[in-house]
Amino acid sequence: MAKCELRMPEEFSLKISRLGDKTDKIVARVLEVGGDIMCKSVKSHLKTVIGKDLKRKSRSIGELVDSLGVSPDDVDNNGIHNLKVGFNEPRRKQTKAKNSRSYYTATNAMIANVIEFGKSGQNPKPFLKPAKNKSRKKCIAAMKEKLKEELSKV
Repeated sequence: MAKCELRMPEEFSLKISRLGDKTDKIVARVLEVGGDIMCKSVKSHLKTVIGKDLKRKSRSIGELVDSLGVSPDDVDNNGIHNLKVGFNEPRRKQTKAKNSRSYYTATNAMIANVIEFGKSGQNPKPFLKPAKNKSRKKCIAAMKEKLKEELSKV
């Protein structure tokens, strides 16, 4: 059987031992910084694509942009911390179905999906993927900086 021995610097080892139950709080704060940067990037990209290249005047009322936000930190069954950037539901306004008297509620996620990937007669206008690609390095750098700041307090 193989054996591996890892020796850490004494200062680093002491910092890790002092973290203890503070780890979850620190991880949540670090993820929050990254989530805020990503949310701002997605919002700015979404604003640029809404109403772009339309045959008719845009009917956007800004509800989709306003519903975009960051979820609180959550830990799954495997102990992995998750933070999600997404759309709040339900929409405030109901939409009237074409050639019908009934109303239906289109979800924000459905509308975002149509904008991102398009549909029959509507070209895609990606905003999520470009936002992710553009802000990835900035997000990681900010999270590293926040982690260093939090660890220096310990």
